[in-house]
Amino acid sequence: MRKIIVPCGLHCIKINHLGVSLGGQEILRDINLHIHCGSLNVVIGRNGAGKSTLIRAILGDIPHTGNIEFKDRENGRIQKLKIGYVPQSMNVEKQTPLSVYDMIASYRSNVPVFLTCGRKIRSRIEEHLKLFEADYLMDKQVCNLSGGELQRVLLSMALMDSPNLLLLDEPVSGIDRNGMELFYKTIYNLKRNYDLAVILISHDLDYVKQYADKVVLLDGDVRKQGSVREVFGSPEFAQVFQGGKEE
Repeated sequence: MRKIIVPCGLHCIKINHLGVSLGGQEILRDINLHIHCGSLNVVIGRNGAGKSTLIRAILGDIPHTGNIEFKDRENGRIQKLKIGYVPQSMNVEKQTPLSVYDMIASYRSNVPVFLTCGRKIRSRIEEHLKLFEADYLMDKQVCNLSGGELQRVLLSMALMDSPNLLLLDEPVSGIDRNGMELFYKTIYNLKRNYDLAVILISHDLDYVKQYADKVVLLDGDVRKQGSVREVFGSPEFAQVFQGGKEE
């Protein structure tokens, strides 16, 4: 993981004219976003607005038009974009004898877990878990983790490859208020201290108001983007959420 040693703004991610059609239906059209490092960019919108589809398109999981580029402003080079991802949920069967260490070590290596149990690997995993106050979970079975604990473990995994972009698809669903507070404070500190951009799908508008640097209002296309004040005070926001709740 790379600490910021230069002012933010040397790197940016550009999503240009992105569109997605599935089963003959247009889900997203002409999405244009400019994401800077060190920023928390929150995507909001009602149910069916295409928020999760946007994440899947950025990940390359579904076909899309347009392109996504990572620009290094320091020397003008176009580099390969490295992405970290935390899903909305992860199904782990009860009684699965898999510890947090086993899960992360197997993710990090192509060889069997029992062959990777070295001090160096364990130390690195512990270091990343500490970033999210989760090092005490190292030897706990994954199936016994609470929603908040699993979320912190998945965040540590997502950051182990030093991504330029971190994608979070409603990772706090079903987590209590204390867990929500810890999550948003963690993300706030993360984007301030590490050279990466964050795109978060969220329906928690109170937390969005408090922590977001930029808000993207999505409803098939980008209806409005800008600061919290610009988006929440816009006619487009009132139109999208009038008479309904955000998913």
